[in-house]
Amino acid sequence: METIDFDRLTLTPGMRVLDVGCGEGRHVHAAALENVREVVGVDIGRENLIAAREDYAEYIAGETGVPVTFAAGDALRLPFEDGAFDVVCCTEVLEHIPDYEAALDELRRVCKPGGTLAVSVPREGPERVCWALSDEYHQVEGGHVRIFDRDELRAAIERRGFRRVDDHFAHALHAPYWWLKCLWWDRDQRGEAPLALRVYDRFLEWDVLESPRPVRLLERALDPLVGKSVVYYFELEGPA
Repeated sequence: METIDFDRLTLTPGMRVLDVGCGEGRHVHAAALENVREVVGVDIGRENLIAAREDYAEYIAGETGVPVTFAAGDALRLPFEDGAFDVVCCTEVLEHIPDYEAALDELRRVCKPGGTLAVSVPREGPERVCWALSDEYHQVEGGHVRIFDRDELRAAIERRGFRRVDDHFAHALHAPYWWLKCLWWDRDQRGEAPLALRVYDRFLEWDVLESPRPVRLLERALDPLVGKSVVYYFELEGPA
């Protein structure tokens, strides 16, 4: 389930792609199937990197000739040279970082002039519902430390020399799931999730695996209303 829409990016065979906070590698795997030179995924979590490597080896490696690397790293101190990547992705990460502006400085540093930055964070409206329904949702270790105003985030990125070229909302069908999860947070943590939450969870798993066209069309129609994530695409101004 990708948040970044790679169809909105102009990818060419010479490009290097970086995913900061890659988690279990969903965007690294998707980028590896595109026509690029190299893909790198960085995450601070060891278990995430193990899962990302295993999934890549099992599902993706045989489908692509693009070199893929997974590395441990902190979004505040990325282990790369200035301007090392043509495309930098950072999805559902900044809301976890207290000093998110320092992370933006690093994303800016490793992005090549003329390159692309794709960023997503939880959308303000659906996220406020989650916070209102459950304190634990955002107080767990490694949880969300802020609710972003999307215009404020856009301005912070543009101050660093980026120009917005596109944006959209995503994952409308996941917003109700998280509202139900927050509503029954304690029961879910005890392994006593109500039937409605368990059924919705199975529905989302089925949707991710099968991607049925009617459901995809439904979510696309609902994204502007209740899409859980806001996704921005920027170009770093300057000579390519």
